[in-house]
Amino acid sequence: MHPAVERLTALVPPPESRRSRDWPTAEQQLCTPLPADYRQLVDAYGGGVFDETIWLLDPACPDNDYNLLAATTERTEVLTRLWKAETIPDQLRTPGARAIPWAYVEDSGSYLYWLAHPGQKPDAWTVMLNEGRGPRWEPHHTTCAPFLLAVLTGHADTGCFPDLPTNQHQFRSNDDILEQTPRAANPAHITEQ
Repeated sequence: MHPAVERLTALVPPPESRRSRDWPTAEQQLCTPLPADYRQLVDAYGGGVFDETIWLLDPACPDNDYNLLAATTERTEVLTRLWKAETIPDQLRTPGARAIPWAYVEDSGSYLYWLAHPGQKPDAWTVMLNEGRGPRWEPHHTTCAPFLLAVLTGHADTGCFPDLPTNQHQFRSNDDILEQTPRAANPAHITEQ
């Protein structure tokens, strides 16, 4: 298991039950393999929201707002239109470079993307944060799981998460949220040490 995923599961216990993901089909639909740390995150947690802020997109989510495949299609269309009016970030000027969303930031319109260059292995994709309601793109020279861990623990070099870190971490599964099932009397959370 990726060290950042292992640390995240210790910091924020994952739900006990999850649906399996059909990774080969998801990767075929995206026309690319996906990073191992992302697949491990989704295998551990499923889709859902960390600390009521960062929504991990999931290829198996029935809600298109939080579905990796639907979000990729929608964000590609949005960015194509946007870059007709705004400057394309330097990191994405390489022919064939892609911005592939992997998480959404609650109430901000911001997305976390992978920066994927042609010929680059997915485990080398780094994170780019787009503020959503403005032209700012923040490159982060790390993969998605270490970036998520850094944000949740207050070690990320970004000002885009003013409400994080929290004293208690939690993860709410899309399965629980979308099915409107009552939360357990003892929700999965732990106090940061």
